[in-house]
Formats: sequence, structure tokens, C-alpha cells
Amino acid sequence: ERKEDDEGLVILSMEKAKKIKVWDQIRDVYKEDGTIQGKVMYRVKGGLSVDIGLPAFLPGSQIDLHPIRDLDSLIGQMIDLKILKYNKKRNNIIVSRRAILEAERMKQKAKTLALIEEGAVVKGIVKNITDYGLFIDLGGIDGLLHITDMSWGRVSHPSSMYGIGNEISVKVINFDRERERVSLGLKQLKPDPWID
Repeated sequence: ERKEDDEGLVILSMEKAKKIKVWDQIRDVYKEDGTIQGKVMYRVKGGLSVDIGLPAFLPGSQIDLHPIRDLDSLIGQMIDLKILKYNKKRNNIIVSRRAILEAERMKQKAKTLALIEEGAVVKGIVKNITDYGLFIDLGGIDGLLHITDMSWGRVSHPSSMYGIGNEISVKVINFDRERERVSLGLKQLKPDPWID
């Protein structure tokens, strides 16, 4: 009987030691502004519960750069996280994935800004479609491909040519570096059929 008690105590103290180690890691990651990996466990009110060795709360606003409609698709995934704040006494840890994505986007943006110049041909992904054109993600910065610059012929609606997520090569027609406004052209990559 005594032996079982000892084993129980050993298991308890191992659990306690493991928790202390996790709290130390959380403190260090927070201090160094580092990242920690966590597994998305389940949905909770206002966000997701993530296991980083201890349960942590990932608020809905901190999951991605854009709102995610299907939160369930993240369940079971391992993701990198930043620790926004923690309170050991209350057993409370709040984490962010968005902070990491924003930092990556800023790096990407700096690279893209160095490449963009008038006349350059760049690749991008269709991010949004409106009646007057397509917004193209060039990598951290968006450009507008106006409907009148999509084709030498008439385009009924931008969505008749491209869908969200399509990759596209476009020419930089105009670049306002100060305002970070980029005007793009597609027809400019092809000769005007009216000019022989």
C-alpha cells in the first residue's frame, strides 16, 4: 500500500516539474519575443484552445491576417505562436499566430517593394474581385488591375477572366512609392490588336 502512495507522489511531482518547466519556457519565449509551437485542440468562445504544454487561448482576432470562416479546419494542426500575455497565478496564457504572419508579411513587403518599378513584370495572386477590377497580392503589397487594363477587348466583369487565388503575371503601369499604390496592367503584356 505504501508503495502505491509513493508511486502516486512520484507521478504527481513529475507532472508538477513538467508544468514548472513549461512555465519557464513560456516566460523565456515571452521575454525574448520568440515563438512557441502549439497544437490546436478545439473551439472555445471567441477563439481556439491551443496546447503549448499547457492550455492557451488563441483569440479569433489573432488567428490570421484575415478572418477565418472555418475554424474547425485548424483543429489538430501544429502552429507557431507568439505569447501576447500570461498570468501564472490565474493559469492564463494568451497567444497569437497573427503576430508571426504580420512579421513575415512585413519582410515579404520589403522584398517586393525593392522589386517593383514601372515597366516591371511581376507575379501575384488574385486576392479580391470588384466590379472595377482585381486586387492582386504581389507579396505583402496589393496592386490594382483595373478592368480597362485587363484586355484590349471589352471585359463584362473581372470575375469572367480570373477567380480568387489565381496566379497572374502583370505589368507595373504606375507605382506611387509614398502611398504604396500600384497600378497594374494585363493587356500591356500583349500587343494591341488594332495596331499592326
